[in-house]
Amino acid sequence: MRIAVVDEIGQGEPRVAASPETVKKYIGLGASVAIQKGAGLAAGVTDAEYEAAGAIIAKSAKEALKDADILIKVKRPVEAEIKALKKGALAISIMDPYGNEAALVPLAEAGVSAFAMEFMPRITRAQVMDVLSSQANLAGYRAVVDGAAIYGRALPMMMTAAGTVPAAKIFIMGVGVAGLQAIATARRMGAVVTATDVRPATKEQVESLGAKFLAVEDDEFRQAQTAGGYAKEMSKEYQAKQAELTASHIAKQDIVITTALIPGRPAPKLVSKAMVASMKQGSVLVDLAVERGGNVEGAKLGEIVETANGVKIAGYANMPGRMAATASALYAKNLFAFIETLIDKAEKKLAINWDDELVKATLLTRDGAVVHPNFANKG
Repeated sequence: MRIAVVDEIGQGEPRVAASPETVKKYIGLGASVAIQKGAGLAAGVTDAEYEAAGAIIAKSAKEALKDADILIKVKRPVEAEIKALKKGALAISIMDPYGNEAALVPLAEAGVSAFAMEFMPRITRAQVMDVLSSQANLAGYRAVVDGAAIYGRALPMMMTAAGTVPAAKIFIMGVGVAGLQAIATARRMGAVVTATDVRPATKEQVESLGAKFLAVEDDEFRQAQTAGGYAKEMSKEYQAKQAELTASHIAKQDIVITTALIPGRPAPKLVSKAMVASMKQGSVLVDLAVERGGNVEGAKLGEIVETANGVKIAGYANMPGRMAATASALYAKNLFAFIETLIDKAEKKLAINWDDELVKATLLTRDGAVVHPNFANKG
């Protein structure tokens, strides 16, 4: 059983899918691990560290992938990687299939069984495999750090001999994993924090972290959560009422961080140009949903946009990748926890239970076809 890890820097991805710790664990399960030379450098892991853990260092991606039973990656495999895989191999990564349905066809045609880690069900036994949570947690933390750096002023109230520095006001829009970590981080850094979300269950979470909750709490709000704990898309009427409430609030904020995402849909627009224009000079918005179209009108992927009134809108791509070492270590553990369920520990070989709910939820392609119900016949 051979597991392959390749360098993803060419895809603009500094993270890596294995750590020296997980390499040792894979070997303990009976696998050999082949890692492309330099694959971990951008995440702070040297080839020597991988070798010390027992990995084989391959000179190229093609060499790493030769005879591989499992390819583990951060991003979806590219064409050259798919072609290098043998029929029946597994490819496990963040597949990002929504809007990219055609990209699943080559995986199916190559006879590869592709698994999307971001589709892991949110159940107790899969918590350790939840890549969305592990990566969003870091994104929320980094959003506050980046927002503070761009803001260029102190966050906590400071009483000095030269005078008092007022605490910065930070508003978090969207209280999922990223939003909760942003609240906790902003509070630790001494800011006055408010937050909003369409899901009623988040109010208690926000207040438990010492922040103030802001929302239009009508009947639609009280029913605005799916059974899986995700946000539902709200009606135009509710969005208008919420926008009216938040517009005056945003005008008083120093930093606004938006995190709202709806699975399989473009990111909802939460902050209009008029709201941005109402903010004072030097204020900052950090849009964590920019890769899905953005929550902030005027946000641009990979750029910091400065508006005419001196407000900066940060649209960093791949926020977890801005903390590649930590993000990779957590992601590698998520992957190992899942792959461990696919291996017979006594026989030390792959033994996939295709009826397992984790497999059913994450499997995109198998036996030459796209099999996930959300994407079958859509490539």
